[in-house]
Amino acid sequence: MSATTSSSTWVRGVVEMFAAEGVDVAALFAEAGLERTVLDDPEGRFEIDEVSHLWELAVARSGKPTLGLSRELAHNYGKLGVVGHELMACTTLLAALQRLERSMNVVSNAATFALSEDLDGWWFELGHRGGERPVPRQRVEFGMLTMLGFCSWITGRELQPRAVEFIYPEPADAGVHRTVFVCPLRFGATANRALLSRADMERALPCRDPGMAALHARLVDDELERLDPAHTSAAVRRWLATRLAATGPRRRNAASALHLSDRTLQRRLRAEGTTFQQLLDDTRRELAQEYLRKPRHTLQHVAELVGFDDPSNLHRACQRWFGETPGHYRARFGVTPPRERRVP
Repeated sequence: MSATTSSSTWVRGVVEMFAAEGVDVAALFAEAGLERTVLDDPEGRFEIDEVSHLWELAVARSGKPTLGLSRELAHNYGKLGVVGHELMACTTLLAALQRLERSMNVVSNAATFALSEDLDGWWFELGHRGGERPVPRQRVEFGMLTMLGFCSWITGRELQPRAVEFIYPEPADAGVHRTVFVCPLRFGATANRALLSRADMERALPCRDPGMAALHARLVDDELERLDPAHTSAAVRRWLATRLAATGPRRRNAASALHLSDRTLQRRLRAEGTTFQQLLDDTRRELAQEYLRKPRHTLQHVAELVGFDDPSNLHRACQRWFGETPGHYRARFGVTPPRERRVP
Protein backbone atom coordinates (compact mmCIF):
# COMPACT_ATOMS: atom_id res chain seq x y z
CA MET A 1 0.00 0.00 0.00
CA SER A 2 2.29 2.78 -1.24
CA ALA A 3 -0.13 5.74 -1.14
CA THR A 4 -1.46 7.15 2.12
CA THR A 5 -5.21 7.13 1.62
CA SER A 6 -8.65 7.00 3.25
CA SER A 7 -11.55 4.92 1.99
CA SER A 8 -14.36 6.53 0.03
CA THR A 9 -16.78 5.13 2.66
CA TRP A 10 -15.08 7.09 5.44
CA VAL A 11 -14.72 10.27 3.37
CA ARG A 12 -18.35 10.07 2.22
CA GLY A 13 -19.43 10.08 5.87
CA VAL A 14 -17.20 13.08 6.60
CA VAL A 15 -18.58 14.95 3.59
CA GLU A 16 -22.17 14.18 4.62
CA MET A 17 -21.31 15.61 8.03
CA PHE A 18 -20.01 18.76 6.35
CA ALA A 19 -23.34 19.08 4.53
CA ALA A 20 -25.24 18.61 7.81
CA GLU A 21 -23.16 21.47 9.23
CA GLY A 22 -24.30 23.71 6.36
CA VAL A 23 -21.26 23.45 4.07
CA ASP A 24 -21.92 23.64 0.31
CA VAL A 25 -20.31 20.32 -0.67
CA ALA A 26 -20.44 20.92 -4.43
CA ALA A 27 -18.59 24.22 -4.02
CA LEU A 28 -16.20 22.56 -1.55
CA PHE A 29 -15.15 19.87 -4.06
CA ALA A 30 -14.88 22.42 -6.86
CA GLU A 31 -12.56 24.58 -4.75
CA ALA A 32 -10.49 21.55 -3.77
CA GLY A 33 -10.30 20.40 -7.41
CA LEU A 34 -11.63 16.94 -6.56
CA GLU A 35 -14.18 14.67 -8.25
CA ARG A 36 -17.21 13.83 -6.10
CA THR A 37 -17.85 10.66 -8.11
CA VAL A 38 -15.10 8.89 -6.13
CA LEU A 39 -17.44 9.02 -3.11
CA ASP A 40 -19.76 6.55 -4.84
CA ASP A 41 -17.02 4.04 -5.70
CA PRO A 42 -16.95 1.38 -2.95
CA GLU A 43 -13.29 0.71 -3.78
CA GLY A 44 -12.41 4.40 -4.13
CA ARG A 45 -9.66 6.02 -2.07
CA PHE A 46 -8.70 9.64 -1.37
CA GLU A 47 -5.10 10.78 -0.92
CA ILE A 48 -4.66 11.98 2.66
CA ASP A 49 -3.65 15.51 1.61
CA GLU A 50 -6.96 15.67 -0.28
CA VAL A 51 -8.81 14.73 2.90
CA SER A 52 -6.92 17.30 4.98
CA HIS A 53 -7.59 19.95 2.31
CA LEU A 54 -11.32 19.19 2.43
CA TRP A 55 -11.27 19.63 6.22
CA GLU A 56 -9.37 22.94 5.95
CA LEU A 57 -11.78 24.34 3.37
CA ALA A 58 -14.86 23.09 5.24
CA VAL A 59 -13.74 24.74 8.49
CA ALA A 60 -13.08 28.00 6.63
CA ARG A 61 -16.40 27.90 4.75
CA SER A 62 -18.42 27.05 7.87
CA GLY A 63 -16.63 29.50 10.12
CA LYS A 64 -16.76 26.82 12.84
CA PRO A 65 -13.46 25.95 14.53
CA THR A 66 -15.37 23.12 16.24
CA LEU A 67 -16.72 21.67 12.97
CA GLY A 68 -17.87 18.08 13.55
CA LEU A 69 -17.37 18.28 17.32
CA SER A 70 -20.69 16.63 18.12
CA ARG A 71 -21.52 13.16 19.42
CA GLU A 72 -24.62 13.05 17.26
CA LEU A 73 -22.73 13.98 14.09
CA ALA A 74 -19.97 11.45 14.77
CA HIS A 75 -22.56 8.74 15.45
CA ASN A 76 -24.49 9.50 12.25
CA TYR A 77 -21.62 10.14 9.85
CA GLY A 78 -18.55 8.27 11.14
CA LYS A 79 -18.60 5.30 8.72
CA LEU A 80 -16.27 2.32 9.26
CA GLY A 81 -17.88 0.21 6.54
CA VAL A 82 -17.17 -3.53 6.51
CA VAL A 83 -14.69 -3.08 9.37
CA GLY A 84 -17.52 -1.91 11.60
CA HIS A 85 -19.57 -5.02 10.80
CA GLU A 86 -16.58 -7.22 11.60
CA LEU A 87 -16.06 -5.56 14.99
CA MET A 88 -19.67 -5.61 16.16
CA ALA A 89 -19.80 -9.42 15.75
CA CYS A 90 -16.83 -9.94 18.11
CA THR A 91 -17.29 -11.33 21.61
CA THR A 92 -16.23 -8.30 23.68
CA LEU A 93 -15.30 -4.68 23.13
CA LEU A 94 -11.67 -5.56 23.86
CA ALA A 95 -11.71 -8.31 21.21
CA ALA A 96 -13.29 -5.87 18.74
CA LEU A 97 -10.68 -3.16 19.29
CA GLN A 98 -7.89 -5.73 19.08
CA ARG A 99 -9.24 -6.62 15.64
CA LEU A 100 -9.27 -2.94 14.70
CA GLU A 101 -5.51 -2.78 15.28
CA ARG A 102 -5.04 -4.91 12.16
CA SER A 103 -8.08 -3.70 10.17
CA MET A 104 -7.62 0.09 10.39
CA ASN A 105 -5.81 0.24 7.04
CA VAL A 106 -9.08 -0.59 5.31
CA VAL A 107 -10.67 2.55 6.77
CA SER A 108 -7.52 4.62 6.32
CA ASN A 109 -3.84 3.82 6.22
CA ALA A 110 -3.29 7.44 7.18
CA ALA A 111 -4.63 6.56 10.63
CA THR A 112 -3.20 4.16 13.18
CA PHE A 113 -4.92 2.48 16.09
CA ALA A 114 -3.20 0.93 19.10
CA LEU A 115 -4.26 -0.45 22.49
CA SER A 116 -2.30 -0.33 25.73
CA GLU A 117 -3.30 -1.63 29.14
CA ASP A 118 -3.38 0.63 32.18
CA LEU A 119 -4.15 0.08 35.84
CA ASP A 120 -7.50 1.83 35.31
CA GLY A 121 -8.43 0.11 32.05
CA TRP A 122 -7.30 0.33 28.42
CA TRP A 123 -6.12 3.30 26.37
CA PHE A 124 -6.84 3.37 22.67
CA GLU A 125 -4.56 5.66 20.71
CA LEU A 126 -5.38 7.24 17.37
CA GLY A 127 -2.50 8.33 15.19
CA HIS A 128 -3.11 10.62 12.21
CA ARG A 129 -0.58 10.98 9.43
CA GLY A 130 -0.49 13.88 7.04
CA GLY A 131 1.32 14.36 3.75
CA GLU A 132 2.52 17.78 2.70
CA ARG A 133 -0.32 19.35 4.68
CA PRO A 134 -0.58 19.39 8.46
CA VAL A 135 -3.34 17.31 10.05
CA PRO A 136 -6.30 19.59 10.90
CA ARG A 137 -7.27 19.46 14.57
CA GLN A 138 -10.90 18.90 13.60
CA ARG A 139 -10.00 15.72 11.72
CA VAL A 140 -8.49 14.31 14.93
CA GLU A 141 -11.46 15.31 17.08
CA PHE A 142 -14.01 13.81 14.70
CA GLY A 143 -12.04 10.57 14.58
CA MET A 144 -11.92 10.38 18.36
CA LEU A 145 -15.65 11.03 18.71
CA THR A 146 -16.39 8.47 16.01
CA MET A 147 -14.45 5.78 17.88
CA LEU A 148 -16.10 6.59 21.22
CA GLY A 149 -19.52 6.64 19.59
CA PHE A 150 -18.85 3.35 17.83
CA CYS A 151 -17.83 1.74 21.14
CA SER A 152 -21.13 2.88 22.66
CA TRP A 153 -23.08 1.62 19.66
CA ILE A 154 -21.67 -1.93 19.59
CA THR A 155 -21.94 -2.34 23.37
CA GLY A 156 -25.52 -1.05 23.40
CA ARG A 157 -24.83 1.44 26.19
CA GLU A 158 -23.52 4.99 26.47
CA LEU A 159 -19.87 4.60 27.40
CA GLN A 160 -18.10 7.42 29.18
CA PRO A 161 -14.32 7.50 28.79
CA ARG A 162 -12.31 7.99 31.96
CA ALA A 163 -10.03 10.46 30.21
CA VAL A 164 -9.29 11.88 26.75
CA GLU A 165 -5.98 13.42 25.68
CA PHE A 166 -4.97 15.44 22.60
CA ILE A 167 -1.52 16.38 21.39
CA TYR A 168 -2.39 19.91 20.30
CA PRO A 169 -2.58 22.94 22.64
CA GLU A 170 -5.81 23.73 24.44
CA PRO A 171 -8.10 25.91 22.29
CA ALA A 172 -8.85 29.43 23.47
CA ASP A 173 -12.39 28.24 24.24
CA ALA A 174 -12.52 24.55 25.12
CA GLY A 175 -16.08 24.72 26.46
CA VAL A 176 -17.53 22.66 23.59
CA HIS A 177 -14.82 20.03 24.02
CA ARG A 178 -15.57 19.63 27.72
CA THR A 179 -19.31 19.44 27.06
CA VAL A 180 -18.92 16.82 24.34
CA PHE A 181 -16.38 14.51 25.99
CA VAL A 182 -17.78 14.77 29.55
CA CYS A 183 -14.57 13.51 31.16
CA PRO A 184 -11.18 14.84 32.24
CA LEU A 185 -9.47 16.40 29.19
CA ARG A 186 -5.78 17.01 28.71
CA PHE A 187 -4.20 19.03 25.89
CA GLY A 188 -0.55 19.15 24.91
CA ALA A 189 -0.27 15.41 25.62
CA THR A 190 2.05 12.94 23.91
CA ALA A 191 -0.75 11.15 22.00
CA ASN A 192 -4.37 11.43 20.92
CA ARG A 193 -5.99 8.77 23.08
CA ALA A 194 -8.94 7.81 25.29
CA LEU A 195 -9.11 5.65 28.41
CA LEU A 196 -11.95 3.11 28.71
CA SER A 197 -12.67 1.18 31.89
CA ARG A 198 -11.76 -2.47 32.23
CA ALA A 199 -15.41 -3.35 32.88
CA ASP A 200 -16.51 -1.69 29.62
CA MET A 201 -13.75 -3.36 27.63
CA GLU A 202 -14.63 -6.81 28.96
CA ARG A 203 -18.36 -6.40 28.41
CA ALA A 204 -19.95 -9.00 26.10
CA LEU A 205 -21.30 -7.46 22.88
CA PRO A 206 -25.04 -7.96 22.24
CA CYS A 207 -24.51 -8.76 18.53
CA ARG A 208 -21.64 -11.19 19.03
CA ASP A 209 -21.76 -13.94 16.44
CA PRO A 210 -18.70 -16.09 15.67
CA GLY A 211 -20.03 -17.01 12.23
CA MET A 212 -20.65 -13.41 11.19
CA ALA A 213 -17.34 -12.34 12.71
CA ALA A 214 -15.52 -14.93 10.58
CA LEU A 215 -17.45 -13.90 7.45
CA HIS A 216 -16.69 -10.21 7.83
CA ALA A 217 -13.08 -10.98 8.80
CA ARG A 218 -12.68 -12.68 5.42
CA LEU A 219 -14.15 -9.65 3.67
CA VAL A 220 -11.73 -7.37 5.55
CA ASP A 221 -8.84 -9.68 4.69
CA ASP A 222 -9.86 -9.57 1.02
CA GLU A 223 -9.81 -5.77 1.14
CA LEU A 224 -6.43 -5.73 2.86
CA GLU A 225 -5.08 -8.02 0.17
CA ARG A 226 -6.50 -5.77 -2.54
CA LEU A 227 -4.84 -2.73 -0.98
CA ASP A 228 -1.60 -4.55 -0.21
CA PRO A 229 -1.16 -7.98 -1.83
CA ALA A 230 1.73 -8.81 0.53
CA HIS A 231 0.02 -7.73 3.73
CA THR A 232 0.20 -11.15 5.43
CA SER A 233 3.97 -11.45 5.11
CA ALA A 234 4.34 -7.81 6.21
CA ALA A 235 2.17 -8.53 9.26
CA VAL A 236 4.26 -11.59 10.13
CA ARG A 237 7.46 -9.55 9.87
CA ARG A 238 6.04 -6.90 12.21
CA TRP A 239 5.05 -9.63 14.67
CA LEU A 240 8.47 -11.26 14.46
CA ALA A 241 10.27 -7.95 15.03
CA THR A 242 8.67 -7.70 18.46
CA ARG A 243 9.10 -11.38 19.37
CA LEU A 244 12.63 -12.30 18.30
CA ALA A 245 14.12 -11.69 21.74
CA ALA A 246 11.71 -14.31 23.08
CA THR A 247 12.77 -17.92 22.78
CA GLY A 248 11.80 -19.55 19.51
CA PRO A 249 8.95 -17.58 17.85
CA ARG A 250 6.63 -20.18 16.37
CA ARG A 251 4.49 -20.07 13.25
CA ARG A 252 1.39 -21.22 15.14
CA ASN A 253 1.82 -18.32 17.56
CA ALA A 254 2.07 -15.88 14.67
CA ALA A 255 -1.07 -17.39 13.13
CA SER A 256 -2.93 -16.99 16.42
CA ALA A 257 -1.81 -13.36 16.76
CA LEU A 258 -3.11 -12.66 13.23
CA HIS A 259 -6.40 -14.50 13.93
CA LEU A 260 -5.62 -17.14 11.32
CA SER A 261 -5.31 -20.90 11.39
CA ASP A 262 -1.80 -22.26 10.96
CA ARG A 263 -2.81 -23.80 7.62
CA THR A 264 -4.29 -20.52 6.35
CA LEU A 265 -1.14 -18.66 7.30
CA GLN A 266 1.01 -21.19 5.43
CA ARG A 267 -1.23 -20.93 2.36
CA ARG A 268 -1.16 -17.12 2.30
CA LEU A 269 2.59 -16.93 2.74
CA ARG A 270 3.05 -19.48 -0.02
CA ALA A 271 0.81 -17.37 -2.29
CA GLU A 272 3.04 -14.37 -1.48
CA GLY A 273 6.11 -16.39 -2.45
CA THR A 274 7.59 -16.89 0.99
CA THR A 275 7.50 -19.04 4.12
CA PHE A 276 7.51 -18.38 7.84
CA GLN A 277 11.08 -19.65 8.11
CA GLN A 278 12.21 -17.32 5.32
CA LEU A 279 10.54 -14.34 6.99
CA LEU A 280 12.14 -15.31 10.29
CA ASP A 281 15.57 -15.41 8.68
CA ASP A 282 15.02 -12.16 6.77
CA THR A 283 13.83 -10.35 9.89
CA ARG A 284 16.79 -11.64 11.90
CA ARG A 285 19.18 -10.47 9.18
CA GLU A 286 17.68 -6.97 8.96
CA LEU A 287 17.66 -6.50 12.72
CA ALA A 288 21.17 -7.92 13.06
CA GLN A 289 22.38 -5.34 10.52
CA GLU A 290 20.78 -2.59 12.60
CA TYR A 291 22.08 -3.81 15.96
CA LEU A 292 25.61 -4.59 14.75
CA ARG A 293 26.01 -0.99 13.58
CA LYS A 294 25.22 0.30 17.08
CA PRO A 295 28.37 0.25 19.22
CA ARG A 296 26.50 -0.07 22.52
CA HIS A 297 25.55 -3.71 21.79
CA THR A 298 27.88 -6.57 22.57
CA LEU A 299 27.74 -9.60 20.27
CA GLN A 300 26.10 -11.53 23.09
CA HIS A 301 23.38 -8.89 23.30
CA VAL A 302 22.91 -8.78 19.51
CA ALA A 303 22.51 -12.56 19.50
CA GLU A 304 19.85 -12.34 22.22
CA LEU A 305 18.00 -9.51 20.48
CA VAL A 306 17.62 -11.49 17.24
CA GLY A 307 16.61 -14.69 19.03
CA PHE A 308 19.81 -16.76 19.09
CA ASP A 309 20.60 -18.51 22.36
CA ASP A 310 24.33 -18.60 21.62
CA PRO A 311 26.67 -16.06 19.92
CA SER A 312 28.06 -18.91 17.81
CA ASN A 313 24.70 -19.10 16.03
CA LEU A 314 24.98 -15.40 15.21
CA HIS A 315 28.52 -16.00 13.93
CA ARG A 316 27.35 -18.73 11.54
CA ALA A 317 24.34 -16.67 10.42
CA CYS A 318 26.54 -13.64 9.62
CA GLN A 319 28.85 -15.84 7.56
CA ARG A 320 25.80 -16.95 5.58
CA TRP A 321 24.16 -13.49 5.34
CA PHE A 322 27.17 -11.25 4.78
CA GLY A 323 30.01 -13.62 3.93
CA GLU A 324 31.98 -12.47 6.97
CA THR A 325 32.06 -12.67 10.76
CA PRO A 326 30.11 -10.22 12.95
CA GLY A 327 33.39 -8.60 13.98
CA HIS A 328 34.50 -8.02 10.38
CA TYR A 329 31.04 -6.70 9.51
CA ARG A 330 31.30 -4.15 12.33
CA ALA A 331 34.82 -3.16 11.35
CA ARG A 332 33.59 -2.36 7.83
CA PHE A 333 31.31 0.30 9.34
CA GLY A 334 33.87 1.59 11.80
CA VAL A 335 31.95 0.28 14.81
CA THR A 336 33.91 -0.21 18.01
CA PRO A 337 31.73 -2.42 20.25
CA PRO A 338 31.88 -2.52 24.03
CA ARG A 339 34.14 -5.10 25.65
CA GLU A 340 32.47 -8.51 25.72
CA ARG A 341 31.83 -9.96 29.17
CA ARG A 342 33.93 -13.03 29.83
CA VAL A 343 32.56 -15.89 31.87
CA PRO A 344 35.16 -16.94 34.49
